[in-house]
Amino acid sequence: MQFLSRWESQRLSSTTRGIPLVDGLPIEEIAGQNWQPSRGDLALPALTLDEAAFAANRDLFLRWCESAGVSVAPHAKTPMSPELALSLREAGAWGTTVANIQQAAVLLASGERRLLLANEIGGLAAGRRLGALLGAYSDVEFHAFADSPAAVAALAEADRIAGRGELSVLVELGAGRAGARDRAAIEATIAAVLAADRLILGGVATYEGAVATPDADETMRAIAALMERTIAAFALVRHAAPGRPLIISAGGSAYFDVVARALAPSAQADGNASILLRSGALFFADHGIYARAFAELDRRGGLAIDGARHSATEGFRPALTLWAEVLSRPEAALAIAGFGMRDASFDQGLPVPLRAFRDGVEQQGLAETLSVTRLNDQHAFLSVAPDSTLGVGDIIAFGISHPCTCLDRWRVVLGLDADGVVTRALPTQFG
Repeated sequence: MQFLSRWESQRLSSTTRGIPLVDGLPIEEIAGQNWQPSRGDLALPALTLDEAAFAANRDLFLRWCESAGVSVAPHAKTPMSPELALSLREAGAWGTTVANIQQAAVLLASGERRLLLANEIGGLAAGRRLGALLGAYSDVEFHAFADSPAAVAALAEADRIAGRGELSVLVELGAGRAGARDRAAIEATIAAVLAADRLILGGVATYEGAVATPDADETMRAIAALMERTIAAFALVRHAAPGRPLIISAGGSAYFDVVARALAPSAQADGNASILLRSGALFFADHGIYARAFAELDRRGGLAIDGARHSATEGFRPALTLWAEVLSRPEAALAIAGFGMRDASFDQGLPVPLRAFRDGVEQQGLAETLSVTRLNDQHAFLSVAPDSTLGVGDIIAFGISHPCTCLDRWRVVLGLDADGVVTRALPTQFG
């Protein structure tokens, strides 16, 4: 728990978005301020986390993982919050996934000791940087991806610099993104690991989201083909590493059920292999891309937990809310809200108005008549019914689409309790 004292030593001020005019407020005292975004207590815009929704999403997914016989290393790239990573691990997650060396440094410094680096790291210079990092944490269990002899050489350099021995390499295969494309590339990568003095074969990995298309049926066919290739690659790795516990890693937040079902027979038949998912965004859910993904999951049969079917759409609850104030209503059918591309994700859909407040009182039905049509850097354009009562100073709560590209815009996310009161500040560490 060493990192908690590090966060508690931080002080908040108005130099951080969302924090009102306070000077040096100790982060551990934020819960005593009784701030409510709906009342205008924060310096809007602000991003908040519904604590109950996040906990419910966590518990639901971990129950599903246990029932499906798989493990999860939640991807830290989504929030880059050591506190949330710890909470997931303490609830039962296998460990934590990171995407690069900087993220690994953040999580190691915060106390995490089982990491999956789900990416190639680069060349020998990156290997030396990783080696210097791992050398400072001799007790860490560390796994990394490689899809070529060059990627293996970088990891071998990291292990040499760290002086630790037995760094675990997962052979990555893929399509559309990184990953070995054919059997020859897989065999060359395996051979490079076996030839390295300090590396061990840890298993195989892939990412099914890279083959997804707008067509659901085509996506299912592409994922099925990728899973067949993954199973074939696993057989090659198992032949090269008999008797060793191996990992089969896949699974983002949209098709985790599909890959778990496809890979389970191979893991069970092997008897010494585990399926490790890397889902991260689903713990936050959203009102856009993941809302659509959960609807598709329900069309595939929903979540099977201990023999019962559960609706993903009903079970996963959006946990992130963006709060902003109406700045102007220059035309009858137009309002300008005080947030923009610097505050919200927009790569997978624009924010959605959820609730509207005036002087802390919710204006029932008002948000339903609004829609965001476009964003500037710091302005949101809202379509408004000409007879709408929306006015300057009204506060709107927005749902977002794609947590990953929303959270990385914020240095601090504020936790909210069931009454809409700020409970804590969650610093993010995106670098």
